[in-house]
Amino acid sequence: MTVKNAFYAQSGGVTAVINASACGVLEAARRHPDKIGKVYAGHNGILGALREELIDTSLESSDTIAALRHTPGGAFGSCRFKMSTVEANEVQYRRLIEVFKAHNIGYFFYNGGGDSMDTAHKVSLYSQKMGYPITCIGVPKTVDNDLPATDTCPGFGSVAKYVATSIKEASRDIESMHETSTKVFIMEVMGRNAGWITAAAALAMEEENDPPHMLLFPEVDFCRETFLAKVERIVEEHGYCVVVASEGAHYADGTFLSASRTTDAFGHVQLGGTAPILARMVKDSLGYKYHWAVIDYLQRAARHLASAVDVEQAYAVGSTAVEMALSGKNGVMATIVREESEGDEYVWSIGSAPLEMVANVEMKIPDHFIAGDGLHITEECREYLKPLIQGEDFPPFKNGVPVFARLNKQFVEKKLEAFDV
Repeated sequence: MTVKNAFYAQSGGVTAVINASACGVLEAARRHPDKIGKVYAGHNGILGALREELIDTSLESSDTIAALRHTPGGAFGSCRFKMSTVEANEVQYRRLIEVFKAHNIGYFFYNGGGDSMDTAHKVSLYSQKMGYPITCIGVPKTVDNDLPATDTCPGFGSVAKYVATSIKEASRDIESMHETSTKVFIMEVMGRNAGWITAAAALAMEEENDPPHMLLFPEVDFCRETFLAKVERIVEEHGYCVVVASEGAHYADGTFLSASRTTDAFGHVQLGGTAPILARMVKDSLGYKYHWAVIDYLQRAARHLASAVDVEQAYAVGSTAVEMALSGKNGVMATIVREESEGDEYVWSIGSAPLEMVANVEMKIPDHFIAGDGLHITEECREYLKPLIQGEDFPPFKNGVPVFARLNKQFVEKKLEAFDV
């Protein structure tokens, strides 16, 4: 029997640790040369498969592959490209199978979020219909932490650590200057529909009244009057107020505070700018001097402050995905399972969940994780979050800045006609 090759692709917004998952997949595959031939990586995600732009990872050195573990971004290129349904655009799926068949690919490892898991599920089913079955395994990734069936999502722990650290540092700045300068500081973080990153900012607190004093979640409708009243009360009590707001903060009618007219590849309204809108409310209604920050890509790119737990989990879901495929599993996503343990120790293992159970399902913050007033987290939420940001895993530094992997990215010779995506 001919040994099949594998295809690996990165999808959606990248993280500080998505390449650690890539490292896990590639190193695991190299341990089984008798079962997996070459691993081809899609150039710019699934587009690489549709365009037959396949990177031959076998031509990368072991040292370069190992260095992916501490390299942020998407080493092979990612994309925001939503595959249509099979019924709406069967030609896309037929093209994928044709490319896989032309390059003797029998394994598909898709590293992404809910939309990616949906695509992997559909490819698994359609490949059987085409008579060329592909083993499809999902490798979870999202800073939003909103995938179901897994305790957490690789990428989230490092963002959580960065956000908690950043707001703790900025709060010391505001505290130092508030008597004669800024009294309100607002930091905007990612999170369209799920406020996990916003919640993680609360990990900066050591005592009850420490900043951040207020959190604005997508799960809770924003009320201007309630927000301003609490800002005023906190400034009166503490002299200053620190707020962390999700980019997805919205009014009761569903209108985002920062909605623009631009949409992304998935049809989502482009967000960003909640913080300055909130700051203007504070200035116009209360007259306080303010500062705001939109940390945007910085939060998901900050490999220099990655959570060691997050790095380990990202690598583990990648390497275990390969082992799952070789053991005969198909149509599943690798998951992180929180085990029972004594004391505060965080014990986890790798499990699996059917792709159809994960596809296009969004896991928001449960009600019991949000405080009664809707503006902070509960102790139960804090206990869930704390283990995810533990430990440091610094990249190597040279001349004062981190050193990251640089790939050769040598493409495989194309065998098919061009395809118009």
